[in-house]
Amino acid sequence: MKKTILVTALVFVMSFSAKAQLAQIGVKAGLNYANFSGTDIQTDAITSYHAGLIAEIKLLDKFAIQPELLYTTQGATYNTALGDFKNELGYIAIPVLAKIYLSKSFSLELGPQASFLLSEKNNFDVADPNTFEFAVDAGLNLKITKNIFLQGRYVLGLTEVSPNADAKNSVFQVSAGLMF
Repeated sequence: MKKTILVTALVFVMSFSAKAQLAQIGVKAGLNYANFSGTDIQTDAITSYHAGLIAEIKLLDKFAIQPELLYTTQGATYNTALGDFKNELGYIAIPVLAKIYLSKSFSLELGPQASFLLSEKNNFDVADPNTFEFAVDAGLNLKITKNIFLQGRYVLGLTEVSPNADAKNSVFQVSAGLMF
């Protein structure tokens, strides 16, 4: 009886450690270079930031799913005769990316992103922004060590920032992170 319990416990511990290698959780943070695209109004990019949680669920040897939960700020500045006006939008972004490993340390990331507006900082009055944004993300990931990584990504907004504007978010992101 004791041998059966010991063998069962050993098999459980080994399967748990095998599962732990298939899924990792981490944190990341970085810089955004954000602007609006698809608008007739002249805008200039702003430099902002993003930070949050990341997970990697390894499905195959060279393929994983990477869901993330990020706080990200995006927006643009407007140049007018009255001066420059900055519009900064704060979102909770949820990208779910397919991660394709091209080598042990280099991978391609591609997938959809849903974002929910949390805050808006601007120094001029504009129409209420949309509270939901849908985007497509594409980028590259480089593992420096087993736990430390660098990412470069482009986020292309597919929905308008405001119901009264044709502007969509367009963001370049550079990140560093740590997997546990």
